[in-house]
Amino acid sequence: MAESDNIVVETAEKIFADLADPQTINNDKKGSWQAPLWQALSEAGLPLSWVPDDLGGSGASLADGFALLNAAGRFAVAVPLAETMLAGWLLAQAKLASPAGEMTVVPASPRDRITINADGTLSGRARGVPFAKAAKHFAVLAHGGDGVSIALVDPSKTRIEPGLNVGYDHNDTVTLDKVQPVAVKAAPKSVDQTTLMLMGGVARSLQIAGALESMLDISVRYSNERVAFEKKISKFQAVQHNLARLAGESAAALAAATSAADAIANAKSFDDEVYLEAASAKIRCAEAAEKGGGIAHQVHGAIGFTIEHILHRYSLRALAWRDDFGSESYWAVELGKLVARRGADELWPLVASR
Repeated sequence: MAESDNIVVETAEKIFADLADPQTINNDKKGSWQAPLWQALSEAGLPLSWVPDDLGGSGASLADGFALLNAAGRFAVAVPLAETMLAGWLLAQAKLASPAGEMTVVPASPRDRITINADGTLSGRARGVPFAKAAKHFAVLAHGGDGVSIALVDPSKTRIEPGLNVGYDHNDTVTLDKVQPVAVKAAPKSVDQTTLMLMGGVARSLQIAGALESMLDISVRYSNERVAFEKKISKFQAVQHNLARLAGESAAALAAATSAADAIANAKSFDDEVYLEAASAKIRCAEAAEKGGGIAHQVHGAIGFTIEHILHRYSLRALAWRDDFGSESYWAVELGKLVARRGADELWPLVASR
């Protein structure tokens, strides 16, 4: 996932730098930055990166899309870019064309389930759906007597209870009561709810890793500017120790997230190796979000907790992303079940081969 020659990432970073400057956004209380940013992203074809050309998308590779999500995390982008990419990917699995505009996936938790009724309508309740309130369409994974299906749903036909996560982004509850989908097709056998959760988990892991990279940069820069007792605080051993710990958490998160992304991009199916990589990445990145965010705020002291400072844009979103598509505690339990089922001796060659 080298980024130096990745035109997708270079395009995204230029757009983010021009239209998603964290300080500018932090000072914009009316949200006037959102429309120009989304328009620029859409014109570049980035929200539909994982959708093939013949289905209305850009046809970028999985690796390019994952690198794009890592870049989005470095800017703490508060628009449904990741959600639209995941929705487009899900629809493409069933050969359904992706419409223009913001999308999100339903459900966004492994514990929620949408069902297909006998008459073809959809029913169910999904909590913690990112950006549901802002979405123009939902990509829904539903279960029925004939197996798993993927549907395109008009949000106006559903009931949405608005909510916010700790990063102050929309995190809503969606209720479907005999909703007729715009389009629906059977999902391939390789795609189920676990597959969707693993894709979403790796997307969030990459965003967390990107946010931690920025938190480290911001903290190092601040420590070299802030003077206390007539010297820069970067000269104090305690601050140096904290920055080293933050760098370690950032590096660990990036290594885990990119390894999982590479595993998915190069795998033919979501087998146990991919499961092991993706679940482990979500667990490690979620832990890094908690530890790294705390360290960054400790380095900044009181100023880092003010609403005017940009640090909270990264730390709070990283914490919010921990719970999307399964929390670290959920994946830790599921990973334990995998080890119990397959045995450590059988799984170790999968780890060693990476």
